[in-house]
Amino acid sequence: MSYLLRVQLPDRPGSLGSLALALGGVGADILSLDVVERGAGFAIDDLVVEVPTGALPDTLITAAESVRDVHVDSIRPYSGVLDTHRELELIDQVASARDDRLQVLVDGCPRVLRVGWSTIIGMGPAGAYRIVGSPSAPETQAGSAPWMPIEKPMWLDGEADWVPEIWRDMDTKLAAAPLGNTGRSLLLGRPGGPDFRPSEVARLGYLAGIVATVLN
Repeated sequence: MSYLLRVQLPDRPGSLGSLALALGGVGADILSLDVVERGAGFAIDDLVVEVPTGALPDTLITAAESVRDVHVDSIRPYSGVLDTHRELELIDQVASARDDRLQVLVDGCPRVLRVGWSTIIGMGPAGAYRIVGSPSAPETQAGSAPWMPIEKPMWLDGEADWVPEIWRDMDTKLAAAPLGNTGRSLLLGRPGGPDFRPSEVARLGYLAGIVATVLN
């Protein structure tokens, strides 16, 4: 069983090694590590760890937080394909697709940006509507999108009135970015969190901008 563990740890020599030792002590094997964000004296890292069958995720949290100044932000089951060049791979897939390029994009976003689902939203005479969605996208759609049109990637308030109740019940974190000047937006949902970090919103913006150029 693999888990995606997001941790905040002090940005000092030896911190990551101590964390690796603590996780190894409960039988966890670190398969990959991505630096999500660095700040003044701290780092936010995503670790994909594999644990023995039957091991409880709580043991990972306990082990990680046994290291001084380490805090677990979230832990989720992980079944994605490990790839250190995820964005480039997805851009290439979109560019080489003959049909349904938008579908290829939303199908790949959950793996690339480590979210629960993704959709592309457009604006019509009756308001906002879903153009395409990933297989994991919720059946319940937003009846409106007062945040559209947008000019830059942004975090969205998951408790706003326009957010469907079932999304709020699942504590869905939301972020969106414009697909060029098409009036369409790429919307991401992460049920249960964690919150989108500024660096993740920036990555979303870069990806959406490059893909928009490819689509044109």
